[in-house]
Amino acid sequence: MKVFVTGGAGYIGSTLVSALVEKGYKVTCMDRLFFGKESLAETLSNPSLNLIKEDVRWFDAGILKGFDVVIDLAALSNDPSGELDPTKTLDINYLGRVRVAKLSREYGVKRYVLASSCSAYGFQEGMLNEESTLNPLTTYAKANALAERDVLPLADTQFCVTVPRMATVYGLSKRMRFDLAINGMVLSLYKTGKISVMRDGTQWRPFVHVKDVANAFVRVIESPIDVVNGQIFNVGSDEQNYQIYPLAKLIGESIGVPLDIEWYGSPDKRSYRVDFSKIRKTLNFVPSHTARDGALEVYKALKEGTVTDSTKTKTVEWYKHLLEAHALTKEVALRDTIL
Repeated sequence: MKVFVTGGAGYIGSTLVSALVEKGYKVTCMDRLFFGKESLAETLSNPSLNLIKEDVRWFDAGILKGFDVVIDLAALSNDPSGELDPTKTLDINYLGRVRVAKLSREYGVKRYVLASSCSAYGFQEGMLNEESTLNPLTTYAKANALAERDVLPLADTQFCVTVPRMATVYGLSKRMRFDLAINGMVLSLYKTGKISVMRDGTQWRPFVHVKDVANAFVRVIESPIDVVNGQIFNVGSDEQNYQIYPLAKLIGESIGVPLDIEWYGSPDKRSYRVDFSKIRKTLNFVPSHTARDGALEVYKALKEGTVTDSTKTKTVEWYKHLLEAHALTKEVALRDTIL
C-alpha cells in the first residue's frame, strides 16, 4: 500500500511516518519543512520513504497519482499559532486540506484521512461524543470544524473519508513540542522546579500519547472501508480526561517532585470532556500510554539531554521568528535594490 502524508515532518507526522515505514508501507511525506527535516533523519535512510517539500495550497496535483491512502496532517498547529494570522490559518488548515481531499478523490486515491481535533468541542458540559454539537472558539478549532464539514460529504463507494479527532497530544517526538500541556508542564518542572498551570485549573481536557495517535491512524487505514467510511472517531481514552490542576499534581507525583504551582494567563475559556467509546468498540483501539508514562519519558529525556528546549520546540515562537526573519529579508532586499 502506498501512503501519502501531508505534514509528515511534524510532531505527530514524523511519529506516524516512522510507524508506517516500519510496517512496510511505501510512504511519501509532503511538508513545508518550516521546522526542518531533522525529525525524519533516521527514517529518510529507508528507501520506502520519499520526502517532498511542498505546500498543500499549491502543490502539483499529479503527485497524488498512484497512492492508495492520503493522511492529511498539514496545518498551522495549536490555538495560539492559529491567531498569528487567522486568514492564513484558514487558508492552510481549512481550504488547503479541502483542496487535498478533492484532489485525492479526483486522482483516484481510495482513502482520505483528515486529522482533526477535539478542540472543536470548545466549551461544553458533560461527556461529548462524535454526534455532539461543535463549539469551536479559536481560529484553529474553527478551521478543523470547517474542514470536517466540507470533506465528509465527499465520501462515496469509491472514496473513503475518515476523520480522527485527536485529544491533546503529549509525549516524545523527533519534532519535539513543549507548547502542549503535559510536555510544557514537565519542561517547566525540569527548568524551574515549578509547574506552570493556566488559570483557573478546573478546565477539562482529554489527552493522548503521540505514539497512540500514530497507531490510531494506522488502525483507521487498515480497517475495512465499510467500517470507517464517512466516520468520525474521537482519538483518546475516557480515563485520560483530566482537569488541569489535578493533572499537574499527577505529573509532580509521577516525577517525584513536591508540587509547586506557578499560575499564568486568564481563565481558560476552553473546557471539554470527551467520550472515546466509539473508537474502542468499532476499531478495538485502546491507548497503550498514560499521562504518567508520558511525563516520565519527557522528564528523563530532558535530564539525559536527548531532547532540549529551544525556540523550535514552541510552535508560536518559531512561527514568529520565521515571520520576523521573512520581514527582515524583504527589508534588506528592498534596501539593496534602492542602493
